[in-house]
Amino acid sequence: MRQGLLRAVVALGVAGVLLSGCSTPVTGTPSPGPGQPVDVPAGRLTITGAAGGSIDTMVRDALVDITTFWSTSYPRFFGRPFTPLAGGYFSVNGSRIDAGAYPPTGIGCRAQPVDPQETKGNAFYNPRCDAIAYDRSLLTELGRRSGRALPAVVLAHEFGHAMQGRFGFAPAGSSIRDETQADCFAGAWTAWVVAGNAQHVAIRKPELDDVLAGYLTLSDPVGSDPADNQAHGSYFDRVAAFSDGYDKGVAACRDAFGPERVFTDAAFTSAADALQNGNAPYARAVQLAEKTLPRFWTAVFPKAFGTTFHAPKVRLLPGAAPGCARGSGRELAFCPAESTVYVDEPDLVRPSYGTIGDWSVATAISLPYALAARAQLGTSTGDAAATGSAVCLTGWYTAQAFDGAFADTLQLSPGDIDEAVRFLLTYGVSDRVFPNTHETGFGLLRSFRDGFVQGGSACGLGI
Repeated sequence: MRQGLLRAVVALGVAGVLLSGCSTPVTGTPSPGPGQPVDVPAGRLTITGAAGGSIDTMVRDALVDITTFWSTSYPRFFGRPFTPLAGGYFSVNGSRIDAGAYPPTGIGCRAQPVDPQETKGNAFYNPRCDAIAYDRSLLTELGRRSGRALPAVVLAHEFGHAMQGRFGFAPAGSSIRDETQADCFAGAWTAWVVAGNAQHVAIRKPELDDVLAGYLTLSDPVGSDPADNQAHGSYFDRVAAFSDGYDKGVAACRDAFGPERVFTDAAFTSAADALQNGNAPYARAVQLAEKTLPRFWTAVFPKAFGTTFHAPKVRLLPGAAPGCARGSGRELAFCPAESTVYVDEPDLVRPSYGTIGDWSVATAISLPYALAARAQLGTSTGDAAATGSAVCLTGWYTAQAFDGAFADTLQLSPGDIDEAVRFLLTYGVSDRVFPNTHETGFGLLRSFRDGFVQGGSACGLGI
């Protein structure tokens, strides 16, 4: 909130270097097929500088499957023949670069020679040379920290840039559109893999939570200028784009990244807000949530349901919720008989404030508050449908705050919406928050995204 975020981000610069293409063709023509994934032989796909280790094998497997995906998807969705990358692929060990492993043009081409040092700590598509280069030490580290699926998703993102090189990049100064659209393309490919269509790569649904967590290190630092020519998008911008591609496919990636798309990446507007990393004091964060949630729901009920909303009481407790949730270990609860929202302060709200930021406090209180609204409407409050709806409604409430509905009381700061997503991925998957629903972090993100983008109509209340 104005003030709003505390987070540490390691900016690795993945997918952002738009150099510019030509070179030698790549050998091998992939063919799709279900079954046990098998590695692509090294002779089938040439990667200049490859050392023959596990990371280059993973890259080769991913690139062949990505090529298979686009060989049918590009003609289908863009109405033109698919053309493989003319400039090929380059592997660099950023921690120990062997310049002798590359031609005189380095990792570029005659039109634009590129020093292999340019790949250190990075992965990128070079549009002028129509080539992809990657630092295998970077991909190794991403896999170590965020699971084996993330490096393949990074490559799918870079290949998405190659597709943009064919149908056209966004206008100059719209880096954030190119980057998030490439995330969307990566999501569409990932869904194709999860569905069992890939021959060489396997990604399981539970691994998608690791992919989302990994995106935190690949997003712009909080307070970044979205108009910067290297802007990639906020954490929410990027994971929402990835999930759009996963759920809706290439057509959505093609059509939903025009000037009308809303991005939450934003620069700080005051030195004081930046100094606090956007965070309001804890007590103030609680107070702002307690003020704005009744306003939100009091406005919604008469218009959407023709009835009056009765605001529940909010109690922050020194431990797990009592009352209707007594003895359950629940850290969030709504008790209809007491018309009270209970939130565990020492185990949930304060830790999330300290490690994530102030909008995590509003998110935590909003979730059982949404259950209170559902209870007043006679809908369920303890099943999977209720969980998805509460998260979606929290996305809607957050979007209203983002749009200035409570401007006289609070104004969101850069990074606040990221905090909501991080709270859901960190705490929302716990049975102590949402018992017996077994929802993944990726599922929670998608519900939040739907509420944020589409509003209450996406949240299962018949709005």
